[in-house]
Amino acid sequence: MRNLLLYSFLLALLRHFSYGQANHTALKPELYRPQYHFSPKAHWMNDPNGMVYFKGTYHLFFQYYPDGTTWGPMHWGHATSKDMVRWQEQPIALYPDSLGWIFSGSAVVDVANTSRFGKNGQTPLVAIFTHHNSRLEKEKSDKFQYQSLAYSLDEGKTWTKYAGNPVLPNPGITDFRDPKVRWFEPQKKWIMTLATKDRVTFYSSPDLKNWSRESDFGQHLGAHGGVWECPDLFPLEHNGKKSWVLLVSVNPGGPNGGSATQYFVGDFDGKSFKPYSSKTKWMDYGTDNYAGVTFANTGDRTILMGWMSNWQYAGVVPTSPWRSAMTVPRTLGLNEVNKELYLTSTPVNELDVLNGPAVSVKNVPVKGQYDLTPKTKNDSGVFKLDLTTQNTTDFSIVLANDQGNEVVIGYDKAGKGYYLDRSRSGKTDFEKGFGKRHTAPRLSLETKISLTLLVDAASVEVFADNGLTVMTDIFFPDKPMSRLFIKSATGITVSNLTYTRLTAVSQSGL
Repeated sequence: MRNLLLYSFLLALLRHFSYGQANHTALKPELYRPQYHFSPKAHWMNDPNGMVYFKGTYHLFFQYYPDGTTWGPMHWGHATSKDMVRWQEQPIALYPDSLGWIFSGSAVVDVANTSRFGKNGQTPLVAIFTHHNSRLEKEKSDKFQYQSLAYSLDEGKTWTKYAGNPVLPNPGITDFRDPKVRWFEPQKKWIMTLATKDRVTFYSSPDLKNWSRESDFGQHLGAHGGVWECPDLFPLEHNGKKSWVLLVSVNPGGPNGGSATQYFVGDFDGKSFKPYSSKTKWMDYGTDNYAGVTFANTGDRTILMGWMSNWQYAGVVPTSPWRSAMTVPRTLGLNEVNKELYLTSTPVNELDVLNGPAVSVKNVPVKGQYDLTPKTKNDSGVFKLDLTTQNTTDFSIVLANDQGNEVVIGYDKAGKGYYLDRSRSGKTDFEKGFGKRHTAPRLSLETKISLTLLVDAASVEVFADNGLTVMTDIFFPDKPMSRLFIKSATGITVSNLTYTRLTAVSQSGL
């Protein structure tokens, strides 16, 4: 008996030790868990889908694989929020079925019940998504993607797939996907913006079930380094005039490598989109804002969220038990520079709820290095920085830790642009193209520079010149970036600087 008790004790001790070791290994990557960006509790996530605001709740659906941390048969994951800041993960909304996996798409509030899905006065939420038939793909068919519907009569809690799926069969195009649908009031019809190989095709419908082709766009315009994906079409006003913006994600072919999102500004008449300019423009010059689309049903506000990763390395980033996060929600607008309209994006005001203690300084001359660390005293490395300079000359903002990791954000006067350098940011060897310096043009003609930085545990989002130039990059430091410096070899005066510590928010799982 004594030997048996000793054996049991040793076995329990071994199990405890092994469990502790395993948990230590598993918990270490939680260093990179976002503190105020949405990330799933576990498993793989990519494109945001079906984002819609309904009865006081924001719905975020997303490409999700619940059985691993790499891409697999796609489902629609689901999260909800009252403020776009605190998200609660919900049960999976859409599962694969006999027609295929559930690829990207959108959701609308069918206020007039054009679909006739609504019953007893209920307003239906209708999801429009791509079915991806892996069996047909393996058989080398060119018709393995088609568009289908699902609807919800309980405010997005449960979904019923339409018995008549697919509603838009494939005409013989290998990439025929990612429908983004909106109501076009002047002609009382739904418009679908669909990625069709290396261009966009517009379809229209009176009832979401019967679709007619209207026109194509993009064969000879824009970046064509890879397949076109996740388009979005929406109106914006500037100086009292309405223009239409067409977003198109492209993979690969981004300005700094891998996947990125381009945009066009022009007119849309319910049939065709005509851009004002043939210039290729990028929504975000960082490498980690992809497949971004806008929320439906947000009234006068146009709000976008993107997938904060890049297909070049998304499957190998050193996080566990989850992979990927979303960008912060961003308010979109237009600004004119040299008679050319550009898209702007800035963090939504709802994020102000995160603001903690702030430190402000004015008219600080910087020649060499200015160390902000003693003023900030922030071990978490999670913060917002608002900075304005009196002139445009070389300077940099350095996020650092005592392990020697650095992320450098700066302005290069000779190059007339901004840069974000993560070559020494920590773990970079998981993919040979990760640890690089990324650049972006400065579009503003102002004689001063304004920057807002949002820094989370493993990401930085840079909004320059009121959102005219934006850069988003992820990084993986060995310890939190708790040190902060401003540097300028030539000398610069920082007229206004506010450092705000941001509080972590609970992103509740199931």
